[in-house]
Amino acid sequence: DLELNDHSHAANIRKSIRLIAKVSTLITDGYRIAHGEQPLPEREDLTLAGSLFYKLRGEVPQDWQIQMMDTIFILYADHEFNASTFAARVTASTLADIYAAVTSACAALKGPLHGGANEQSMRMLDEIKTPERAEDWLKDQLAKKAKIMGFGHRVYKKGDSRVPTMREIGRDLGKRTGKENWIPICEKLEQTMEREKHLCANVDLYAAPVLTMLGFDSALNTPIFAASRVAGWCAHVVEQHDNNRLIRPLSLYTGPAPRSYAGGSKNGA
Repeated sequence: DLELNDHSHAANIRKSIRLIAKVSTLITDGYRIAHGEQPLPEREDLTLAGSLFYKLRGEVPQDWQIQMMDTIFILYADHEFNASTFAARVTASTLADIYAAVTSACAALKGPLHGGANEQSMRMLDEIKTPERAEDWLKDQLAKKAKIMGFGHRVYKKGDSRVPTMREIGRDLGKRTGKENWIPICEKLEQTMEREKHLCANVDLYAAPVLTMLGFDSALNTPIFAASRVAGWCAHVVEQHDNNRLIRPLSLYTGPAPRSYAGGSKNGA
């Protein structure tokens, strides 16, 4: 990229537009090649999210599928200083280029407490199977002190504002696909967790079945998250470079108190 080291606002905007398109293409083409299929060409008549649907599924999405995909991308596009976004801004603050910053963000998705949450949520729903089993299953897991994915949030203490929209998409999809078990399972889990632990659901709980009902392999949940969140990452990098200061938080030492050194010489040799 001839603009690699140009951190001006205009150059970063141009690179952001290219990155948003390229990340989606990397995901779709990489997935198809890994499964022995040829990559599909872009469809300029579709939205970015609609094109991703087409290139992964191999079928042109209907209008309602495009609308759902667009909504999912909007819900996931940005969410202030989450782990991946903060990683991107820290990297950008060193005046590293936008590609390095987005690479840092992607690396943060490797951890299951951030990037893999919706994929693990789907495994949980697969294990529960029916709404009738949800309450007992959850109580058993809580008794075992197990980590329950799809609940709690470092920012939202009274509920994730993205959940109602994702829940409605799920209900609509359940009717359209005949897979009407998933959302009632989520709702039962939500009710039980609120009662037992006073924890609210976050968007990952409902995103998991939504993406499954749209026909995506659960292994694509995190890549689809990245395809939507890259817009937010890029926006943060642009903002950081526009008014940059090196991000260098202070640390608070919590170890042992100072100790004397019983070395054999003044220089500790």
